[in-house]
Amino acid sequence: MITQILQVIWSLSALGIIILVLLHSPKGDGIGGIGGQAQLFTSAKSAETTLNRITWSLAILFMGITVILSAGWIK
Repeated sequence: MITQILQVIWSLSALGIIILVLLHSPKGDGIGGIGGQAQLFTSAKSAETTLNRITWSLAILFMGITVILSAGWIK
């Protein structure tokens, strides 16, 4: 049961990483470049900073769950 929950969280974090990486702009615009200026953020720089923090958090979560699932610590 707990393994299935971890697998769902693992899959969602992988999907989230893919989406967030695609939202990053190679020119540094980030979310601000999508449809004008994003309403959620005060500037493009804060948008990039927020994207970076969320992406890193999901990456750490993904790697941690990968280690737990592959090591067989939870059955």
